[in-house]
Amino acid sequence: MALIKSISGIRGTIGGKVGENLTPPDVVQFISAFFTFLKKNDTPLTIVVGRDARVSGEIINKLICSTLQSLGAHVIDLGLSTTPTVEMTVIGKQADGGVILTASHNPMHWNALKLLNSDGEFISADDGEKVLKIAEEQRFDFADIQHLGTYTLYEDAINDHIDKIMALDLVDVPAIKKAHFSIAIDCVNSTGGIALPLLLKKLGVTKVKVLNGEVNGVFAHNPEPLPEHLHQIAELIKKGNFHVGFVVDPDVDRLAIITEDGNMFGEEYTLVAVADYILQHKKGNTVSNLSSTRALRDISQKYDVQYAASAVGEVNVVAKMKETGAVIGGEGNGGVIYPELHYGRDALVGIALFLSYMAKTGDYCSVIRRKYPNYYISKNKIELRPGMDIQAILAAIATKYADNEVNTIDGVKIDFRTGWVHLRPSNTEPIIRVYAEAETDGIAQNMANKIISDMREFLHS
Repeated sequence: MALIKSISGIRGTIGGKVGENLTPPDVVQFISAFFTFLKKNDTPLTIVVGRDARVSGEIINKLICSTLQSLGAHVIDLGLSTTPTVEMTVIGKQADGGVILTASHNPMHWNALKLLNSDGEFISADDGEKVLKIAEEQRFDFADIQHLGTYTLYEDAINDHIDKIMALDLVDVPAIKKAHFSIAIDCVNSTGGIALPLLLKKLGVTKVKVLNGEVNGVFAHNPEPLPEHLHQIAELIKKGNFHVGFVVDPDVDRLAIITEDGNMFGEEYTLVAVADYILQHKKGNTVSNLSSTRALRDISQKYDVQYAASAVGEVNVVAKMKETGAVIGGEGNGGVIYPELHYGRDALVGIALFLSYMAKTGDYCSVIRRKYPNYYISKNKIELRPGMDIQAILAAIATKYADNEVNTIDGVKIDFRTGWVHLRPSNTEPIIRVYAEAETDGIAQNMANKIISDMREFLHS
């Protein structure tokens, strides 16, 4: 059981002891601290709240809303929603902040508080530290009976979100309708089961096969949209007659694509393909994080625009996008950020843009995938035990490979002649992620294995 406080919010397992897990007192404490951080004067704050379909979500949602009201906030509760929907509603309702109740790709016994500023973006690491300090010192005051906050249930937020997607210049609804796509979707028993069918209906797609569309929070498979978890939809597409398959995570900010022959498009290439489509119509820079494929850099060079890499984490990608004026960006985990809509990872806009690309070119999904260079990323992890000196491990690896190009902005990234290896502590789990990329999967895995062996040797010593 665990409670993790990071740039990705307050994430923990349900049940157990206060301060060690995401328990009701912990929820009240952190939400109170977040409200106190946002409050600058006596003007009442408006806070948007939304959640994915996790079993613990309804209970914690009530705690969040009641706590905010007890502090004097006006609460707009979206109920079952998606992360990008909450982000966009903060902007649309001109709210002072937002709380998304989701542990993203983590298993069902996890949940998390993701905190948004008035721009509908995740608060920065510095602001997160301020919230944690307020929580630690319990520096918050609750409202008296005359100044309690209000509660409003707003159930049209997903509709509003999708309508904004429909209005984008590069979302070609007539072309998508004309293509008569047949599409399979895996909604992993969360709010994708609400949002994806509605999106596809508004895009004019009439042939849709839904897998795991029951919105009950009991995930039919590991909810992280990785190839090893997507056998069900892959087999369905192989046996059926589909143009493409889409898979999202529980809060619908990551998108995986399955080709018409049941093969994985590759989560790293979701952003690459969408960026390719955007750059065909709009010139501008691109951004992804240090752990993402070099293919986005290659596509950027093709269109004579600048590519930049950020530290891992959506807030870091967004900051770099704003700094460089990027027209498209995201992360290699299937996260697409299209600033013309909003600065947040959004699987729904990713689907709309990808279908527009397919419809306008007439290309099969597999044909689009073959347009891009074949890099192979090996994704591994090392479980962390209490007492491990993570920084000492990273420093030892950086020293050992100092003869190569070493980047320590975010963990340690080592560029070799044959590829790169990036190792960094996860923001969401007690692990060190070890990613490696090369022109063959064998080379990538061998590089990763060598670094993992070095790390284990250091730990044993």
